Amino acid sequence: MQFFYINNKEFFTRLNSYFLRLHSHLLLTFSICQIKNNIQKNMRTYSHLLIFLCLSFYLSFSNGTQLIIVNNCKESIWPGILATAGHETPSNGGFHLNLGQQVTLDVPELWSGRLWGRQGCCFDKNGKGTCQTGDCSGLLNCSGAGGIPPATLVEMTLGTPTNSRHYYDVSLVDGFNIPVSMIPIGGTAGCGVAACEADLNQCCPEYLAIKSKGKVVGCKSACLATNSPKYCCTGEYANKNTCKPTAFSRLFKTICPRAYSYAFDESTGLKNCKAPRYLITFCPPN
Repeated sequence: MQFFYINNKEFFTRLNSYFLRLHSHLLLTFSICQIKNNIQKNMRTYSHLLIFLCLSFYLSFSNGTQLIIVNNCKESIWPGILATAGHETPSNGGFHLNLGQQVTLDVPELWSGRLWGRQGCCFDKNGKGTCQTGDCSGLLNCSGAGGIPPATLVEMTLGTPTNSRHYYDVSLVDGFNIPVSMIPIGGTAGCGVAACEADLNQCCPEYLAIKSKGKVVGCKSACLATNSPKYCCTGEYANKNTCKPTAFSRLFKTICPRAYSYAFDESTGLKNCKAPRYLITFCPPN
């Protein structure tokens, strides 16, 4: 699908009005999709529960924080990792996870970065290839490259020199490709769960959909689709007073209330905690 970047106020006003009319219809469609998702996810709940119980007895400790990454999807995924400047990227930025497989990453105090899932990847023996979504320069080990949107992001800052609290979110600002959750284990009171557990691809509006072989594999954000300052929170909208939720972000928020839906969604999208480890699950059960 091709999108034209048009800086036309009337165009976006009409587009927003059209999307509002679709909103109730899309929510009804989502309800049907969600019933289907629940049936599929309940079949995976027992294996996920066994993994969680094993983690409860996991007694190894580190000087930093552990990220326990689980693939609960029906197919392989390839997590990608990108550390912020000044931080080391674990596992050279990417690896493969079979269905039901998990890995544990140890990250140091004050680590900051993002993690996302890639799907539909094919790599040669040298670690070069492509992915349907989340591709990072055609490499198995992203090595400092970010994922191409749309991709569901898990973002975190695990403390600062002046604040020991951990801040994290599941972000749909760059769109969606795979459901994911981040759950603190052994954290202090008030720790929240960041998640988008629904499969937005099944309910993605046609003009936001990314397809591969006729199947929707990703859902663009309004910013990615239009490049409009209003939806990207840039230019005159680059602050929390002028950048407000739109019909697009409200739809994402309705379906995934524990996710970060637009650039200034701190009040409900951003979680904070202090935990020794976090369980990051791709395709988590509802």
